[in-house]
Amino acid sequence: MKRLWFSLTLAGLLALTTGSALAWSNHSYAAYRAFERMPEVINAAPVAAEPLESFLKAQEKAIEILLAGQEDWATAKLDFYPPRPSALAFKADPGRTLEARRQAFLMALRVAPNSKFALYFQPDPWGDATDASRLLAHSAVDTLPEQPNSSYRFVALKAGEKVAPLAVLASACDEPDYGLDINLWSDSPSDWGKVYGFGALPFGNPALYFSTQAPFHMGFYHEDRVIYLAAPFVKKTFPLLRVHQYSSLAALAFRSGHAYWGWRFTGLALHYVQDLTQPYHASLSPGNASAKLIGINLLAMAGLAKMKDEMIVLLSNRHLALEKYQNQMIYQAAQAHSETSIEISLRSSDKDSGYPSWSDLYPRDVVSRESRALGARVTDILVDTLPASYVSDPTFDFGVKESGIDLVAEIGRQDTAKRSRLDAATAELMGNFGSHSRNLVRGVLKDSTQK
Repeated sequence: MKRLWFSLTLAGLLALTTGSALAWSNHSYAAYRAFERMPEVINAAPVAAEPLESFLKAQEKAIEILLAGQEDWATAKLDFYPPRPSALAFKADPGRTLEARRQAFLMALRVAPNSKFALYFQPDPWGDATDASRLLAHSAVDTLPEQPNSSYRFVALKAGEKVAPLAVLASACDEPDYGLDINLWSDSPSDWGKVYGFGALPFGNPALYFSTQAPFHMGFYHEDRVIYLAAPFVKKTFPLLRVHQYSSLAALAFRSGHAYWGWRFTGLALHYVQDLTQPYHASLSPGNASAKLIGINLLAMAGLAKMKDEMIVLLSNRHLALEKYQNQMIYQAAQAHSETSIEISLRSSDKDSGYPSWSDLYPRDVVSRESRALGARVTDILVDTLPASYVSDPTFDFGVKESGIDLVAEIGRQDTAKRSRLDAATAELMGNFGSHSRNLVRGVLKDSTQK
C-alpha cells in the first residue's frame, strides 16, 4: 500500500513535465548553424529528392530485415519496452500497392500512419527570400494545427529535384514535431493507438495531443533512485527507440544508394537527441530536489494541491520562456544577418571530440546526463534574469500569452550582467546541441560503410 501511494504521488509529479512537449522551437534554424561548416555535410554532393514510397519499394526486403533487428535491439536494450505486436511486423510483399507498403512501414515503426513525409525543405533563415510560388501549405507537411505568428516556411520539392544535403538534414531535424508521435497510446483518440501495443499514456493528459508526444521526446534517465523505486514507470520514455530506428534506417539508405533518405532519416534521429539537450526534457523538475517534489505531491494527494498546481505552472513557464528566447535570438540574428554568441557556439566543433564516440546509448549516457546536470543552474539564471511575472508568478500562463511577448526586447532592458549570464547559458546549451548533433552524423556515416 505504501508503494502504491508513492506511485500515485509520482504519477501526479509526472504531470509537471507536460507543459510543453516541444524542446526547442523549430530545430531547423539551429541545425543549419550546427552543420554549415561540417565538411561531411557541406562537401556532400546534392541529392535527388525521392518519395518515401520509392525508397520502400526498392529496399523492401532489406527494410524487413532491418526492422526485425530493431525490434530485437529494443527488446534487449530498453527498459519497459512494450514489444511490437507481431501483426505489425514489416514483411516484404512486392505485389501490394505503394500506399499499402507505406502504411505497413509506418505502422511497423509505430508512428502515426497519417504522417505526411512530404517532399519539402525549410529554407535557411539566413538565405535569400523564398519564391512564394513554391511554398507548401502548413497542412501539406504537418498534421498538427499551425501556431499563431508562425515563421515556418515549407518549400516544395519535386521527385528527382536536386537539393543540398544541408537543407534536407536541417529540415528533417524538426520533422518529428509534425505529428509523427501523436496519439500512439491505447487511451489515445486514434485507431492506431489501440493496436500499437504501447499501453496507456504513462503521464500527461491523453486528450491533449501535445501530451501524447512527450514520452517519445523526453528521457528521465538520471533521476534519484527513490523516484525509480516509487514509480518505475518514470522510465517509460522512448527517445532511444526513435534515435535507433531512424539512424539505422539512415545507414541503410546511404549504403543502398538512397542518399536523400540517408540525410532525411539522419535528421529525424537528430531531433530526439537535440530534444534531450533541453534540460526540461531530461529532468522531471530542474532545480527541485526529489524530496521536495514528493512532499509537494503528498500534500496534493491529501487534498492540498495548491503548491503542486503552482509548480506545474512555473515549470511550464520556465520551459517555454527558455525555448522562446533561444528561438527569438536565432531568428532575429538571421533576419539581421548579425550573428550572436549562440550562432558561434552552434557551429563550433571544439568540444566534439571531447565526448565519447557515438553509440546507441549515447543519448542516454552522454546527452541526457549532461543536460540534467545543467538544469538547476539554467533555472536559477532564468529566475534571476527574466521578468518575475513570466517565471516566478504561478498566476501567469506564459503559454497563453506567449504570442504577444517579445522576450528579447524585454530582456534587453534588463541589467547587462544578468542578460550576459542568460546569453552564456543559452549559448552553452546550443553548443551542446551542435556537438551532439555532429557526433550523431559521424556515427551514422560510419555505420553506413559497414555491411
